[in-house]
Amino acid sequence: MPTQTSTITPPDEQVRAVALERLDGLAKPLGALGRLEEVGAWLAACQGVCPPEPVERVRAVVLAGDHGVTRAGVSASPSEVTAAMVHAFVAGVAGVSVLARQHGATVRVLDIGVDADLSSAPADVTAHKLTRSSGSIDVTDAISRDLAVRAIAVGAEIADAEVDAGAQLLVLGDMGIGNTTPSAALIAASLGLDAAAVIGRGTGIDEAAHDRKLDVLARALARACDDDRRIEDPVQRLAALGSADLAVGTGFLVQAARRGVPVLLDGVIACAEALVAAGLAPGAEAWFLAGHRSTEPAQAHALAALGLEPLIDLGMRLGEGSGAMTAVPLVQSAALLVREMALLSDLVGP
Repeated sequence: MPTQTSTITPPDEQVRAVALERLDGLAKPLGALGRLEEVGAWLAACQGVCPPEPVERVRAVVLAGDHGVTRAGVSASPSEVTAAMVHAFVAGVAGVSVLARQHGATVRVLDIGVDADLSSAPADVTAHKLTRSSGSIDVTDAISRDLAVRAIAVGAEIADAEVDAGAQLLVLGDMGIGNTTPSAALIAASLGLDAAAVIGRGTGIDEAAHDRKLDVLARALARACDDDRRIEDPVQRLAALGSADLAVGTGFLVQAARRGVPVLLDGVIACAEALVAAGLAPGAEAWFLAGHRSTEPAQAHALAALGLEPLIDLGMRLGEGSGAMTAVPLVQSAALLVREMALLSDLVGP
């Protein structure tokens, strides 16, 4: 597989301009709807039509996987929680599941690299399983390059299935104890940052775990980035510092952009995947919208590099796609405002 795919066709700029002109003509002061206007015009550009269609078919995909770095004590919870949470998604009782029901969205959880036998789960959950956990990135590559290539292809396959099912808006979620560490490492390696710039507290680690995480990140970056030519390859970066589930997420984002379906990004995991996706397929980032601001410092660096500003900032750090799902009503409202709000000229005449 080449280290970079063809450039992605961007959303339709002519339609965006038409939408912005329409927004200026609505029965309101110029710019009075703030960022909802920007989002509405973006949706119109993504759909290629103004006014945009109502965003009614929202589909979330949660990619689950375990991470070898948990053995270094960098997380607040044991790795067994990952498998338990997969069952919670299946039962519809996870946080993102509750939020999704409020907005009429679907949630699909997939075991990509959970370190457990989940054969008792529905067959669809394990249909794309690639491995059980990953290597601890401070001492070895997370996965092989061949597995990273395969995982990217699996991600594209998953995205195709969601688009073919009619998705108008995709949400990419995650589940995996320890996954903020490889995500921070990917962002640091992608942007040339050191460990101290990207380290966060995940779901709530104490000072001792924070120190261990900083050490793990520093050693992982030193190990993987000793050859700049190697780390410049987005696929090899995923292999060295990511995981199978992060590579699947990257492939998912690239294919969603290629298929012309917008994606609402969640926190640091999705943003790490988006950053690598933009390296693999330049222009893919134009199809992404940041749902929320995570408490993880690494996400802020990724968002700045991607040119994205989150819709909400509620101090959320659950993951799962929950922050993005919380922002879904704002995206839906933006489309409806462009579509259904009266033009001032219709109310008062020319």
